[in-house]
Amino acid sequence: MHTLILSVQPILEAITRAGGTPLIVGGAVRDTLLGLEAKDIDIEAFGLTPDQLLVAMADVGRFAVVGRSFGVLKLRLPDGREVDVAMPQRRSHNPTGERGYLPTPDPEMTPREACARRDFTWNAMAINSSGQVLDFFGGQHDLQQKLIRHTSEAFDEDPLRVLRAVQFAARFNFRLAAETAIRCQNLLPQAASLPSERIWGEWQKWALRGQWPAAGLRALHESGWLVRYPALEALLACPQDPIWHPEGDAWLHTGYVCDAAAANAARDLLSDPQRETLLFAALCHDLGKPLTTYTDSHGRIRSPGHAEAGTTPTRTFLDQIGAPARVADLVVPLVREHMSLLHAVPNERSVRRLAVRLAPATIADWRRLVEADASGRPPLPPMDPGAFVEELASALGAATGKPEPLVNGRHLLALGYLAGPQLGEVLRKTYSAQIEGEFSTLEEGLDWLKRLEQ
Repeated sequence: MHTLILSVQPILEAITRAGGTPLIVGGAVRDTLLGLEAKDIDIEAFGLTPDQLLVAMADVGRFAVVGRSFGVLKLRLPDGREVDVAMPQRRSHNPTGERGYLPTPDPEMTPREACARRDFTWNAMAINSSGQVLDFFGGQHDLQQKLIRHTSEAFDEDPLRVLRAVQFAARFNFRLAAETAIRCQNLLPQAASLPSERIWGEWQKWALRGQWPAAGLRALHESGWLVRYPALEALLACPQDPIWHPEGDAWLHTGYVCDAAAANAARDLLSDPQRETLLFAALCHDLGKPLTTYTDSHGRIRSPGHAEAGTTPTRTFLDQIGAPARVADLVVPLVREHMSLLHAVPNERSVRRLAVRLAPATIADWRRLVEADASGRPPLPPMDPGAFVEELASALGAATGKPEPLVNGRHLLALGYLAGPQLGEVLRKTYSAQIEGEFSTLEEGLDWLKRLEQ
């Protein structure tokens, strides 16, 4: 607590000198009480007008003003962390008739009133300059009980808070309080009003920050918002062969796979783009099972072709959550190929073919997904069945991308080919021959071309 206050002491003192009352609020308080580093810090200044706050912050250093009308002052600490300084704000209905609420600065608002407009009880706590925790709504109790509980009726002002609950559940392994789950269910009719970029922002946090992504999926189910994503909802009723999947249905399996993917991403220190790809591939990898699962004449549950069948629902789901095209471009081939080479002895040709089919995703991405899939079947032990494939791909220079063509356009031009459609067709044939293993050096490739001309 002392470290947090000390890091923003000049700001707190400047607000106090100007006659205001500063409070550290929001996530910084929550994270500090959880023993985590408070990366982004929010401060609310009570009792000051906008002009008075601007003058007070001018004594601290350079800042930027952002937000509608007078919104937030952004300052950067010497250690690189950002601090947002704002006045408490009331919300009023949009006078234009559009959906949503408009924030209005209110110097007379009390700390309790300001905290009441925040989403969850442990985001509604504050710390004053003396280090005292102001907890009007039982946030510390809910932190201890690992509960996500809404703060007040103001929760209904923004339906995005349901998806915030999902990503917070994934980050902290929390559950929805029963009364908050009901309130989330009541907000379902407003879900369609949310802009896709805001929806994506919360789902991206689920992937990038969630250490327990399955807890986020559980909250999504409990909130009633799982119906927004039919491809995910269909996993609930999709049985699996208990010999291969003793953990239960496809929904439970998907949660275990996502948790394994998150653990492995932390273990391997994956970059944000790599982690994002892995988590959404884990989430979507079995979306084809509800479309293909049946019980055969021997009573065995089978899902033939589910990997290929999962490509369309994966694209649909990623579009529903507002994912950028780059995410689908990586995730879809991983879903389609997640069963490839697992029931056959891989060789150089099959590994090169896989690298081409996966692009722009890579065999390294594929191996991480396959490991999470195989490890998401408790009580069976974790497995890494794609390790040998990646080792072979590394030896072939194909683990982090499809093989580079040995023969390119300048070689063909030097042999007398003319630029145009014919050149492109010959290049495609030549690259295909390289992938099939008909040559492995430039010299061999040029010899192959000469034979092609004969």
